[in-house]
Amino acid sequence: MALIVAAVGTFVFLRLETWPARTAQQSTAELERVGRDVRDALVEMAQLQPRVTVNNRIYLERTTATAELAILSRQVEVEHELLHTWAGSTKRVKFHATFTAKAGFDLQHDVAVDLRPDEIAISLPHATILGVEQKQVDVLAFENGFWNHISAADLESQLATLPELARQKAAESGILAEAETTLQTQLNERVHAERPVHLNFQTAATKE
Repeated sequence: MALIVAAVGTFVFLRLETWPARTAQQSTAELERVGRDVRDALVEMAQLQPRVTVNNRIYLERTTATAELAILSRQVEVEHELLHTWAGSTKRVKFHATFTAKAGFDLQHDVAVDLRPDEIAISLPHATILGVEQKQVDVLAFENGFWNHISAADLESQLATLPELARQKAAESGILAEAETTLQTQLNERVHAERPVHLNFQTAATKE
């Protein structure tokens, strides 16, 4: 009977002694599984494999097959007018243009996933306007002055201004914040983990 008690005692002692190591191994294995889920979600959405870190150890290196991830698009309408008077002669030209603006993320900047025991932290740049596509341009006014005529250079410069106006108007419309919220929602739907997914948006460094 004493031998049985001793054996049971030894078994319990060994199980308790190895419990921290076994728990750590199971925890790491679970984090690595979650890491694969996060990677697969980003690959599906953007053909991007981010750098994944598990307990401060690099688990997967970063690769990417695309430079950007478009999340939302929005129609933007802008107007621009040139009014110029010279020697009492006035010329006027006015355009109305429709663009489709795309908002999303520039993946040329670093995207990293840090798997922690209490959360999944994903670092990436803030959403930006990835591009604007011109759909239509209407001429609302085209009036030459008596000797102050509209030139080809006038038209070229005014048309070149329209995309930047569309980009600025799109950025002011709230689409960037919507893109960040939408990405958070999409990742939550694709990554099934007990710990929350937190997006940490970083301000990209200005290029010299």
